[in-house]
Amino acid sequence: MGVQEHRTVPELFTDLISQMTSLFRTETRLARAEINEKITQAGSGVGMIAAGAVLLIPALVILLQAAAVALTDQGFQPYAAALIVGGAAFAVGLVVALVGINQLKMKNLTPNKTIEQLQSDAAFARNQVR
Repeated sequence: MGVQEHRTVPELFTDLISQMTSLFRTETRLARAEINEKITQAGSGVGMIAAGAVLLIPALVILLQAAAVALTDQGFQPYAAALIVGGAAFAVGLVVALVGINQLKMKNLTPNKTIEQLQSDAAFARNQVR
């Protein structure tokens, strides 16, 4: 068996402060990294939405015009064909927009790993104090 080392209270206090400082720095780095990851994820999502919209809008207009013409050829009045096609496009667009908004909510951008680690560290510190 090894010889047990007896440390003074100031040494223990200094060691505790040093370990807490190190833990705080590590947790801060983790939080920064996770927040940067979430910001990058959100930025990428917004960029892809914008690029997709730029490419899809002209194509969608042409397809909607073709659908309205097809309904007119099937015997619908031009205004009725336009209302049917426009209403369907509106409904689909609304669903897509709501899904996109849901992906950008704060709960999806919260640094969950950092929060869990901080809670774990706090629980560990409470158990060590007891």
